[in-house]
Amino acid sequence: MRPNRTQGAAIAAVALAVLFAGGAVTVASADRDEAPAVPVSTSADAGFARDMAVHHQQAVEMSFIVRDRTKDEAVRRLAYDIANTQANQRGMMLGWLDLWGLPKNESGVEPMSWMGMGGSGDTGPLDGALMPGMATKTRIEELRKASGREAEVLYLKLMTEHHRGGVHMAEGCVQKCAVGVERALARGMVDAQKSEMLMMADMLKERGA
Repeated sequence: MRPNRTQGAAIAAVALAVLFAGGAVTVASADRDEAPAVPVSTSADAGFARDMAVHHQQAVEMSFIVRDRTKDEAVRRLAYDIANTQANQRGMMLGWLDLWGLPKNESGVEPMSWMGMGGSGDTGPLDGALMPGMATKTRIEELRKASGREAEVLYLKLMTEHHRGGVHMAEGCVQKCAVGVERALARGMVDAQKSEMLMMADMLKERGA
């Protein structure tokens, strides 16, 4: 009996999923040939996806806050670009974890442990700053209460530090991750965030900070 259209569509969908999964775990260099077909929960690939998703979420949060606290178009445009880019990248990383069948949160695992680091230090997270570059809860509240130039300067300073921590983490993935598309994403993060850091330095100078 010939398959009907619904069966054909289902077969095509499965084929596409298999192709995507295969592409998502492509090993691009000889020294990663022994990498598992699908990353394990303790791998750099999974660790980076989890940690950077959390890191990105705070950048999105801060960007939306400052858009409501200033009317400066340059800062609002930068904040929109950062929020849009990092929200999309966060979705990709969480999607990979789903594809690999791995949890988005791993209990008992310190942030940055996949890089040989112990989160934000031996004393543990400081006021909600789970990873290098992340703002504390106190600083986030300061941003919520600020307005105008004060909010702009605080945001630019916080986001510069945030990007610095993000670049460090992304460079770690470039070195340690086995999944080709994930390493490519990490390289793109490094380039884009370094460029934005230079832009933010100029914006701070314009504001006398």
